[in-house]
Amino acid sequence: MLPFTLVGRLRYILERQLVKGAHYQLMVVAIFIGLISLIGGWLAWPSAAADMPLADSVWWAFLRLTDPGYLGDDQGTWRRIVSTALTIMGYVVFMGTLVAIMTRWLISSMATLEQGLTPVTIRNHVVILGWTNRTIPLIREILDTAGGIQRLLLARETKRVRLVILADEVNTKRMQEMRDEPGIGRHGKHIILRSGTALQPEALHRVACMQATVVMIPGRSQGGTDLVTGDMETIKALLTLQAHAHLTRQPPPYVVAEIEDVRKVKIMRRAYKGPMEILASDAIVSRLMAQSIIHPGLPEFFAEVMSVHDGNEFYVRSSDGCQGASLAEVAATCPAAIVCGIMRPEGEQWRSMLNAPSSEIVGPGDKLVMLARQYADADPVQKTIEKLRLLDRPAEVFPPRNATAGRDLKVLILGWNNRLPALIDELASYSPQRFQVQVLSTLDTALQRAAIARYSERTSQVTCEHMQGDFMLEGLLKPVLERGWDSILLISSDLLASGEEADARAMVGYMVVDELLKGASKRPQLLLELSDPSNEALVVRNRGECIISPMILSHLMAQIAQRRELSLVIEDLFTAGGPEILYRSQADYPMHSVNNFADLEAVAALNGETALGVYRHDPDDDGRRLQLNPSRNIPLKLKPGDQLVILTTVEAVQA
Repeated sequence: MLPFTLVGRLRYILERQLVKGAHYQLMVVAIFIGLISLIGGWLAWPSAAADMPLADSVWWAFLRLTDPGYLGDDQGTWRRIVSTALTIMGYVVFMGTLVAIMTRWLISSMATLEQGLTPVTIRNHVVILGWTNRTIPLIREILDTAGGIQRLLLARETKRVRLVILADEVNTKRMQEMRDEPGIGRHGKHIILRSGTALQPEALHRVACMQATVVMIPGRSQGGTDLVTGDMETIKALLTLQAHAHLTRQPPPYVVAEIEDVRKVKIMRRAYKGPMEILASDAIVSRLMAQSIIHPGLPEFFAEVMSVHDGNEFYVRSSDGCQGASLAEVAATCPAAIVCGIMRPEGEQWRSMLNAPSSEIVGPGDKLVMLARQYADADPVQKTIEKLRLLDRPAEVFPPRNATAGRDLKVLILGWNNRLPALIDELASYSPQRFQVQVLSTLDTALQRAAIARYSERTSQVTCEHMQGDFMLEGLLKPVLERGWDSILLISSDLLASGEEADARAMVGYMVVDELLKGASKRPQLLLELSDPSNEALVVRNRGECIISPMILSHLMAQIAQRRELSLVIEDLFTAGGPEILYRSQADYPMHSVNNFADLEAVAALNGETALGVYRHDPDDDGRRLQLNPSRNIPLKLKPGDQLVILTTVEAVQA
């Protein structure tokens, strides 16, 4: 290597100082200004007055360097030449370089502040870890003015919602995306974005997790070849929270965590000893799909009670003021709500008693599960002028099994994602109901079989055929559709780069299937799964059924963040056996005495069931068929084909 020259060494020293930041850059510029002023003053000193010292001449040069207005005051050719040179260098060094350094420093400082690297200084807030397609629906749920999170914050004496989001990247695009979302709008200014991931301990400290309610969303997809999945990030964040709580001797915060693989639930509970509720997205979505296959029409029920849209939802209310009363007496004081059961504490756990006998007495510590449009409607101690009739619901009256229980249900699944093995496992739990499943996907059939067999041993109980191909090809799909399916499920694939692409493929496939089924003597149920909530409006709801999994999962996480017991209600309602939502035929009840919903409640109660509403055969102008919790004194005007929405208790059978 050649030896450094003097110029090279000077350039190296200058470069090392300039890369240290704006402060060092300003120091270098100040040194240059001092040197130029010193040289300029020394050059102009001979032409100065005889009594002018060198220091005054240097000051004269500095004034010409920094302010060109002095240029016209100089006398003599030499002084004017030196003054002109100093003024030109002043434009370059003093004004140009100095302004450039200050501008770059200001822009860099603003960019650093926009990244959200400063720790927040608030308490009693809600932290969302992760930015995915579930984040925006979750924010909308939390900011819902009638939602449970708002009441939780009021109970903590917090004036307004304090929401902090930890995202991998913070920019103005995401802020604008939130402001443009209906339901967020102007509330977006109260949302704090911080940069980082759940894998970084300093990022968890940045959002003050120890003083908040923490909601964890998987940040990555399990598809592809990623060695670090969203579930791994979640478990690592739980380990970090637990370690930080131990080091600071603080109680660990309450956590609502979503996990993509239900088989990792035990690992999560080992990683975190604090209060935590876990939502296994594969298990929840597969349960909803299985229920929808067995009971067509349920997706509209899920869309109403598990989303922020107008309609009814489940509330878990305190029983203060009505302890010692029976469920029938409590229900008689709630004209705008339906009492679905109670939650009873057993040690540190809760026991769900949905569709409980009307004679069940509300005890100390019990909580009431109610279906209502608003939180105020679910008040169990309302002062009503006229009470409703007392219902007489006996215990342990199991209804007759579904009409399809004696035959195989034929299900065609178009597409592939990592939740499909969980769906096959869930279908196996509905014994003695049998299923014949065929999967048509671009994934290799050997990989399909291996993924399903690897998920659990129970999946072998479901007869499952596999076919590799693109269901968008009508020539390939048409002979498959002619096999007479009971249900056709189009799922949002995770083999594509984004949820928008997966939804576009699923929706176009839905239209292809709908077109090929025109004129068919028996039209199967069409069930569509979407991963982008913004695509809901594009689905023709009166021709098919749709499950938007991110919207449902976000709603559940927001609600469970307020009431932990609600997770047990959802667990009991949407698993095989026990409490279950059914659409029942009018022929199953003595309908001759039923005129309004109050009459229907009384008839259903005598059969050991809870009436929730009506599912119409013909949709209304908005494409809706479901009427939950209708007014009790308005005639139902039932027509042939209308079904009754019932909460019943199904006898559990071992799979």
